[in-house]
Amino acid sequence: MAGDSGMAGKVALLLWAQTLGLAGAQTTQLLVEPPWRPAVLWDRVTLTCQGSGTAGATTWYKDGQRWEQAGRDQLTVTESGTYTCDRPGTGRSPPMTVSNDDLVLQAPARALLEGDTVTLRCRGWWNSTVTWVRFYRDEKDLTGTLNRTELSLAPLQLNHSGSYSCRGLVRSFMSQSAAVTVTVHVAAGVGGALLFLLLLLGVIVAWHRWHRVAARKHQERPPPDPPAPPEEGEVLYTHVVVTKRAGVSPRATTLQDPQVTYAELRGPQGQPREPGDIYGNVL
Repeated sequence: MAGDSGMAGKVALLLWAQTLGLAGAQTTQLLVEPPWRPAVLWDRVTLTCQGSGTAGATTWYKDGQRWEQAGRDQLTVTESGTYTCDRPGTGRSPPMTVSNDDLVLQAPARALLEGDTVTLRCRGWWNSTVTWVRFYRDEKDLTGTLNRTELSLAPLQLNHSGSYSCRGLVRSFMSQSAAVTVTVHVAAGVGGALLFLLLLLGVIVAWHRWHRVAARKHQERPPPDPPAPPEEGEVLYTHVVVTKRAGVSPRATTLQDPQVTYAELRGPQGQPREPGDIYGNVL
């Protein structure tokens, strides 16, 4: 059983190493400053492309088309649109939108972890005043009419994930923002430890279940038939020894009268027979 536990531990460690390798696989990332998404054109927005290879190998795309400013790992945005960047070693980055809409709902441009305090903000075009603000999640009204332009999610929970938007009066018109997806993640340390424990538990349970099934099948096998008892007068040889006669050349091609030493066992009636050492010659 100690060997089984050792094997289970090795398999669990292998699965854990594979999980870490997948989680740590490098990809191209597009960073935005100020760190809000979507970015807005009236902020001074800088995009930074991070990935393997040299900064000079960066290729920028806007709205799916190759952008004229290429070769740098940083880009100062002067036009609204959807931007991506490409590095030869790690490929294309996720998109980043820079908006110039009348009303924009922004979320922090970072991983949103369970337990964090997160604020969503509803902003008017070029910082215009916004009134009569409503916030929505998955098209359901969250708050009714508010006089504030920020929605606080604290502490952040997994059920806060969803598609958010805001609606308000800006520049004398009622406008509604584009939807922003909020995805809440389990904290990395807790998630990694939980994943490892689940993998280890699954391997141990599967291994012991297999071991019990194999043991049950082994127990259900019928016992082998006992050997048949020897018949009356049958001689059972336990060993045979061939003895050469003295004076015979070892190069002889024909064995001259070899002698057989045997041991005779008792018959089924339990009567011993006359012992003998040299029974006869074998031709």
